[in-house]
Amino acid sequence: MCGIVGAIAERNVVEILLEGLRRLEYRGYDSAGVALLDGEGNLKRERQVGKVKALSDAIIAKPIKGATGIAHTRWATHGGVNEKNAHPHFSNERIAVVHNGIIENYEALRRDLQAKGYTFGSDTDTETIAHTVHEEVKKGKDLLLAVQDSVKQFHGAYGTVIMDKEDANRVVVARSGSPLVIGLGIGENFIASDQMALLPVTRRFIFLEEGDVAEITRTSVTIYDHNGDKVEREVFDSELEHDAGDKGGYRHYMLKEIHEQPTVVRNTLQGRLGETDLVEGIFGAGSEDILKDIKHVQIIACGTSYHSGMTARYWLEQYANVSCNVEIASEFRYRKSVVHPNSLIVTISQSGETADTLAALRLAKQNGYKSSLTICNVPGSSLVRESDMAFMTLAGAEIGVASTKAFTTQLTAFLMLTLAIGKYNGMLAADKKAIIDGLHSLPTKLEETLTLTNGIEQLAEEFADKQHSLFLGRGDQYPIAMEGALKLKEISYIHAEAYASGELKHGPLALIDEEMPVIVVAPNNELLEKLKSNVEEVRARGGIMYVFADKEAQFASDETMRVINVPHCEAPIAPIVYTLPLQLLSYYVAVIKGTDVDQPRNLAKSVTVE
Repeated sequence: MCGIVGAIAERNVVEILLEGLRRLEYRGYDSAGVALLDGEGNLKRERQVGKVKALSDAIIAKPIKGATGIAHTRWATHGGVNEKNAHPHFSNERIAVVHNGIIENYEALRRDLQAKGYTFGSDTDTETIAHTVHEEVKKGKDLLLAVQDSVKQFHGAYGTVIMDKEDANRVVVARSGSPLVIGLGIGENFIASDQMALLPVTRRFIFLEEGDVAEITRTSVTIYDHNGDKVEREVFDSELEHDAGDKGGYRHYMLKEIHEQPTVVRNTLQGRLGETDLVEGIFGAGSEDILKDIKHVQIIACGTSYHSGMTARYWLEQYANVSCNVEIASEFRYRKSVVHPNSLIVTISQSGETADTLAALRLAKQNGYKSSLTICNVPGSSLVRESDMAFMTLAGAEIGVASTKAFTTQLTAFLMLTLAIGKYNGMLAADKKAIIDGLHSLPTKLEETLTLTNGIEQLAEEFADKQHSLFLGRGDQYPIAMEGALKLKEISYIHAEAYASGELKHGPLALIDEEMPVIVVAPNNELLEKLKSNVEEVRARGGIMYVFADKEAQFASDETMRVINVPHCEAPIAPIVYTLPLQLLSYYVAVIKGTDVDQPRNLAKSVTVE
């Protein structure tokens, strides 16, 4: 979601800002803008609805330049998608602001500011930040103090960068609930909502903590905590690699990332899985002492990560013998819940900045959980920094908004967590062996599954004119069916629902006809015969079935059923293996329908607001 880039240097920074925005395009947005202080102390701005290219083209046509600047890609929350609502926002042609998050009390602030004579040119909550800071500098305060006093008036979430045309040698940033990172250069410094934006200009970063306000000049960074006390924050050297223009020969990032899954799963396992057991300490220093006492696991996540948590629940209870609850973060944080003795809170997030998940973690820590673990793909992210333990998946940069390789590496991490907790709770030797053998074979099984691409691409042609679909799975395949339905709706805009197969007769059968494709995941496990009965219920009512089945499950294609045989695999890894065919199906259906696969409408990669 919304992206921020800022720079203060001795050189023209406009191309640095634009390149930063390009590297954040994968997050999702609907408009883009830039503001610069030129050499004569003038505040210049360009905003465009649509892609960063439209902004870049406008600047080429009418150049602006400056050594201090801020830029933004907006994902609309308050106000429609139009130029007046695009960032940056100005106050009295003096204060310029970009902002991620939501100012919840903006209506009251707006009324007060209007009573003081301020005119609003947008429908956004962000403009109240600009006018509030301007009101404070009018009182004779410098920019730093003005921002510090302004943020005390804001309720909600914000990551904001502020410039004052009367004070061109510095910018001030503030963070509460929405991530900001400072990039350190030589004789120049940078700001962004994601370190990806700044990789062309620096590898050294400071991640701001909750409540921080920072004053940034070309040669210095001074940080103050929520009490106004000067603090030092750790400097991190990033090892991330990302070329936002490299699809590796694939048509879309999503397809590239689907095909990267054998490699990234292998990377996530490497150095963590031994021949017959896990390597000790893979969940962090002291993790063995924590995990041996765990008797309950509470998993918190959103979207695709929630589905990985739902899958993990089956594993943790079946193999590790610990109870497990899974909850959507936005629900968990707004209800009273009971904390079980010796409970571990596990958060999952590709970005590590998901607002609801982060808030849920903070609530859980107040409520007395024994410890916290995050499974995350971004080192240095807020969830990683605020959790007691962290397991880093090694999926690499995921650019497609619809998550693929992040999901399968999360599932891989959860199987390892199942082993780590299970060894203290009487895990059966046969189950341990099945999981370890399965994990060792997993990258190869994923490679074999990707050979089904051509058949799935042909299958997708039958979905071109469909408006609805149903996904079915049993046991630990039910969350995989849910993930398959989510992928299809995300990128093809076809309405899709998922059901546990045993629920068919409790309502969904009423939907079945020849216009409702039914997609089934059918590994050869103890629930296969039950699943076959559910398939017959659909066929008896004229439904058309698309079955992804173990080659030993004895499904055969006919006029009412299309079967794609999936490689046989160990039962514990089957949910991971069966994920790939559903990803490929969604991808090829979206391509046929001509949607924007990598940046689907209305969606954002990293959801940093509620």
